[in-house]
Amino acid sequence: MSQQKLITLAEAVRRYTHDGIQYASGAALPVGSDAVVFGRELLRQGRKNLHAIFHCNTQQLNLLAGAGAVTKAECGFSGLEVFGFANGLRRAVESGQTALEDYSNLAMALRLLGGALNWPFVPATVNIGSDIQHRSAFAPDDYPAKSKIPTVTDPFSGREIGAFSPLRPEVAAIHVSLADPLGNAILLGTEWSRFELARAAQKVVLIADAIVDTDCMRQYPNLVRIPDVIVDAVVYHPFAAWPQSSPGFYDADEAHMKSMNKSLSSVEGTADYLREHVTGIDDIDAYLDNIGRDKVAELSDTATAFLLAPFRQWIKTPAEVAALLAETTEETAA
Repeated sequence: MSQQKLITLAEAVRRYTHDGIQYASGAALPVGSDAVVFGRELLRQGRKNLHAIFHCNTQQLNLLAGAGAVTKAECGFSGLEVFGFANGLRRAVESGQTALEDYSNLAMALRLLGGALNWPFVPATVNIGSDIQHRSAFAPDDYPAKSKIPTVTDPFSGREIGAFSPLRPEVAAIHVSLADPLGNAILLGTEWSRFELARAAQKVVLIADAIVDTDCMRQYPNLVRIPDVIVDAVVYHPFAAWPQSSPGFYDADEAHMKSMNKSLSSVEGTADYLREHVTGIDDIDAYLDNIGRDKVAELSDTATAFLLAPFRQWIKTPAEVAALLAETTEETAA
């Protein structure tokens, strides 16, 4: 029996998510790698009341919140860097649709580490004595908040410190550069706790820009930051981070980053964006057509393309990936 884990994006969302799920996305900075395409599919399938966990806000959280699908969110930095504040997330928070629990980026990294190591709590020496500790969006009437970052006593020094709750999301959709059909993955560029998230989440779905032969992973075992033993599914999806970037593959679509954020600033604009860029786009060809083939070529002409040089001989063509996917589907049906 094959151990291949390739499935379609739609099947991944159907199989591993549900309304009210605690959902995490693994990403780099707000302009970098993120499984944005997974969030689009969550909306296509009508998922709602999500509890979103993002190390950094991205256009995915911006879109999910702006579309009204997020009830609770926990993240560090909530802007979009040079593209301004995240208008969809802002609207959701200001309207009361989304309760946004604020932590520092270091705190989010430590909480993911705690989840990965199965700690009961994470000793906290950051965020202490500030409104990050004293204010909780999940308990807005409780000030100072008692349950967000409670104090504990260091048994060795007797000093009072804080305690973070570990993060163990029900499912994590993690963007990776290269994955093999078994679920081994190589990440190009900054990791931003994808290593820890892959070990903290109860279910892990990899969203890969390219599928490679397992021989690639055997050639570079030291680069395999996410091994197959902790992965539940692999989704092949070129330009999965669009309009954000993926080192080695494509640059950020700066024009779309701006227009998308502008659209999400209003209910009407969000509805228009969903109709144009989310609804009805149910396969990879339609997705790339929606971006625009000329734009795909332009963004792919990236100065970071050299990063792929060691791996190109193992990258499978779309036809080869389709054949593998069909084989996996047949085995599942049998």
